[in-house]
Amino acid sequence: MIPSIRISDYSYDLPEERIAKYPLPERDSSKLLRYKDGQVEDYIFRDLPGLLPEGSLMIFNDTKVVPARLHFQRESGAHIEIFCLEPVSPVEYNLAFASVGRCSWKCVIGNSKRWKGDVLGLYNPEADPKVAALGLRARLLSRDDRTGVVEFTWEGNEPFSNVLDICGTVPIPPYLNRQTEAIDSERYQTLYAKIRGSVAAPTAGLHFTDRVLDGIKSKGISVENVCLHVGAGTFLPVKSEEISGHPMHREPFAVSLDLIRKIRENEGKLIAVGTTSVRTLESLYYVGVSCLEKGTPEDVTQWAPYEREYSISVGDSLDAIIKYLEDNGLSELKVGTRIIIVPSFKFRLVDMLVTNFHQPESTLILLVSAFVGGDWRTIYDHALGNGYRFLSYGDSSLLFRADVANAFGNA
Repeated sequence: MIPSIRISDYSYDLPEERIAKYPLPERDSSKLLRYKDGQVEDYIFRDLPGLLPEGSLMIFNDTKVVPARLHFQRESGAHIEIFCLEPVSPVEYNLAFASVGRCSWKCVIGNSKRWKGDVLGLYNPEADPKVAALGLRARLLSRDDRTGVVEFTWEGNEPFSNVLDICGTVPIPPYLNRQTEAIDSERYQTLYAKIRGSVAAPTAGLHFTDRVLDGIKSKGISVENVCLHVGAGTFLPVKSEEISGHPMHREPFAVSLDLIRKIRENEGKLIAVGTTSVRTLESLYYVGVSCLEKGTPEDVTQWAPYEREYSISVGDSLDAIIKYLEDNGLSELKVGTRIIIVPSFKFRLVDMLVTNFHQPESTLILLVSAFVGGDWRTIYDHALGNGYRFLSYGDSSLLFRADVANAFGNA
């Protein structure tokens, strides 16, 4: 049954001055709130390795933010902002980024009412010769209420990934209320980012440094990666009164066969870095169910976790994915998810979560509430009362899942 949840029950007062507009000079000097068994303690992020149980498996999202925001100009002078969301032709990210001369993307179009369908040239107020040499053009192929399909064409032999690097800007969140600056190119990106495709950073990972990662590994904690490309849906507010009226957008993810085997064999605690990693890992269960019931992995729908009872074990579900990949000679699972995690969700894989502090009335607050058994206000009231910085460039938290926290001992 789809949960009946009023989004107004997940609101809190977030003063503008508590939103971190810029990152701290050192990534791992941010505050770290630990929540376990209803108790809150304060640390610094570089303390994280000492708070984790030995023998755990820690999962990061190694997606890489692309400079996906482009500014065009009509001959009339009107500015049109085009924000690339996901490739349409070619549909595979790697092929789209490798395209030379032409490709098309699903995009969010700013000031779209003023775009009458004419071919746009790139806005280049500084007359950058590198930008000018590309001659980047945009043509509108189709549109709906919020998005449209845009065809890009350009000169030379540059792949589209280089075109974005030269012409685009990093799409920092709108709630920062400022323009993208040079610092964002480095700091709105995790140290371990590898695979291009996100239009928003998995911000829980922004705190990690080589020092922290080395400390984690020195405790015998295995460090592994999944990849979920974060879509612009992460910026979209919940506009419906009930969460049942909020549509989740599809986000593609990839998990290697070796990692699925490792998760299957893992006897320690599973730690997710960021809500995107949680959504990826918890989606695996439902992908395995589709392998068992339909013989093939399918996208996870938004309400799949709530529509029925599931008697299939996690082990059997993961085994089904492993068998499918082995039988088809595949080394990686590639699928998509629209999963929404809200109170009443049954967590099947993730035991601990590293995450930032999220916007009021957001789907991410609902995820946190589900993870800590509804006690999210204890966490947020403490953070607000003790000088924590909020949102993407803000401070961090380490949350122990409510129904397993007492099994962690003194970790």
